[in-house]
Amino acid sequence: MNSAQSPRSTIDSPTTILVLYYSRHGSTRKLAELIAQGVESVSGCDARLRTVPAVSTVTEATAPEIPADGAPYVEAADLEQCHGLALGSPTRFGNMAAAMKYFWDGTAPQWLSGSLSGKPASVFTSTGSMHGGQESTLLSMMIPLLHHGMLLLGLPYTHPQLMNTSSGGSPYGASHWSGVNGNQPLSDDSRTLAIALGKRLAETAQTLRR
Repeated sequence: MNSAQSPRSTIDSPTTILVLYYSRHGSTRKLAELIAQGVESVSGCDARLRTVPAVSTVTEATAPEIPADGAPYVEAADLEQCHGLALGSPTRFGNMAAAMKYFWDGTAPQWLSGSLSGKPASVFTSTGSMHGGQESTLLSMMIPLLHHGMLLLGLPYTHPQLMNTSSGGSPYGASHWSGVNGNQPLSDDSRTLAIALGKRLAETAQTLRR
């Protein structure tokens, strides 16, 4: 390029958002799919749905190499190739599930290389009870992302659903009250906020790439 030419302002490759989740009964997976929908509502953005295998206190127990259904298991390359990350887990006593914590405990190589540094990230969760630790779980998932140098995004109060919802959703991220048996359907408010979070994440990642 000679001095008379201006730098290219277009993005040749799609902006990839990794939507990484763990789900036992399907509620967190449904949120992940809605966030992916929001991501792909932004032109030039792709959502890459991935999950993590369950862990067990019994060392003989192992998860299958390929999940029986749903998204494939996440790989290191997914972290390195993504331009943004949406991270989701059900609540376990106000914290992320052990399977998700175990995954992040093994990401020291990505931390050392800085492969996630400067990328935007958001978090989401579901709980069996209305006050079962939604916000503390969202905050717990932010901690490893901050250590990786990621830029955290929440949901602004320009979304009126945050003031009206009685089923989930917070400024920290999308959430859902799934009920004790996981059979509580996603409300319109929860759906709207999850899609909005995915869209905001994708738009931010795209802006940062320019």
